[in-house]
Amino acid sequence: MKILVTGANGYVGRRLLPELLEQGHEVTCAVRDKFRLGLDKQTLSLVTIWEVDFLDEVNLDNCPEHIDIAYFLIHSMSSSVETFDTMESIIAKNFNTYSEYMNVKQVIYLSGIVNDPNLSKHMLSRNSVEKILYKGAPRLTVLRAGIIVGSGSSSFEIIRDLCEKLPVMITPKWVLTKTQPIAIRDVIQYLTGVQNRADCYDQSFDIGGPNIITYKQMMQLYAKTRRIKLLIITVPVMTPKLSSYWLYFVTSTSYKLAVNLVDSMKVEVVCKDNRLQNKLAIKPISYVDAIKLAFEKIEQNLVISSWKDSLVSSRFKKSLSNYIQVPNFGCLKDYKSMKINSVDQVLQNIWSIGGNKGWYYADSLWQLRGFVDKIFGGVGLRRGRTNPTHLDNGDSLDFWRVLLADKENKRLLLFAEMRLPGEAWLEFRIDENNVLHQIATFRPIGIFGRLYWYSMLPFHFFIFNGMIKKIATSN
Repeated sequence: MKILVTGANGYVGRRLLPELLEQGHEVTCAVRDKFRLGLDKQTLSLVTIWEVDFLDEVNLDNCPEHIDIAYFLIHSMSSSVETFDTMESIIAKNFNTYSEYMNVKQVIYLSGIVNDPNLSKHMLSRNSVEKILYKGAPRLTVLRAGIIVGSGSSSFEIIRDLCEKLPVMITPKWVLTKTQPIAIRDVIQYLTGVQNRADCYDQSFDIGGPNIITYKQMMQLYAKTRRIKLLIITVPVMTPKLSSYWLYFVTSTSYKLAVNLVDSMKVEVVCKDNRLQNKLAIKPISYVDAIKLAFEKIEQNLVISSWKDSLVSSRFKKSLSNYIQVPNFGCLKDYKSMKINSVDQVLQNIWSIGGNKGWYYADSLWQLRGFVDKIFGGVGLRRGRTNPTHLDNGDSLDFWRVLLADKENKRLLLFAEMRLPGEAWLEFRIDENNVLHQIATFRPIGIFGRLYWYSMLPFHFFIFNGMIKKIATSN
């Protein structure tokens, strides 16, 4: 079958894609920015890329003409605190127009559980999108899920951050809200299981795991599974805004996402029925088993996707293609070069930079810069990296974004996503004479941009000198 996957570079989309390819489908990936897709060359050769922004006015010029099934996996919760619901409505209406043109037979929409009478703005928006999609021409199947648990999922990574970093937590009362988490592999089973099933057309199904637990119990079970000590003290006086700041500073989530998450965490997320589970004969994985499976992937460096690599964690919404050409005019640069002995070793060092490995020199200063970035509303260093030795175009890397990871041509280009009075690039390149080039480029905005660069020159000299030496010589 011909299948369209929207949000193909998101957490669920990246997990769904290999399953669809393994089943032998012809897959088209719909993404806003093809440079953020982050697929290896072999996978890229098996798929078609459709670059489209469903927020823009409908343009049918490059639209696929015949699609059997379309997966709607687009969410805008992290894009805005105030207007994401309006954005999601526009996206759904434009998607309906495209679906009619593509003659889509079935749309499969991954939504959220909406059984609580007092829904959050986020869940009301999901419900509104569902109603819009039902007005479209294709037959619709809606899968309503709660918290998705898996290596790299936002919920799992937030709980991991909290439990691993805070042995004692003072938490708001929303941690006593009930939820029904579901393992990512079960979500994929449901998403593929409803394909072309007439008995699933024009219906909405709740999907969840076997455990109905509170957020507090989720953290306690995580701590028990990981054999770490955890004390949770619940207080009734923590405001939603304070809760949002708490999540933002302790975890790797963005502030916008934290606000919307806190708003949703006050709402009970529990399935009403198990119709689809029985229909598809799926035996869901328990929450504890989902944690264990997630860590198996983490420990084997087999994490396929992370929410941090998607636009959810980025403060820039433009296409990466806008930044991949490093400018020269009006820019300030720090250029270093060094002759190297082992190209393979140096490439390995470059491709391992950041995350737990650190930045090879003056890591305490990098940590301080990350903390300052968080204070001013930036992404900080807590995103880390998805894989310790592998990089793809579009990956997040601490407070950088990978623009180009071309190991064959020995070049890595990063773009800064920290708060800056300008735009910054960091490039590593090895030439044909086995010379390592390290280039930091800064395009300042106004006088404050230039003052920032010159005030940082002593630190740049100290840090960048040490960094290139370590990269060139470390084994």
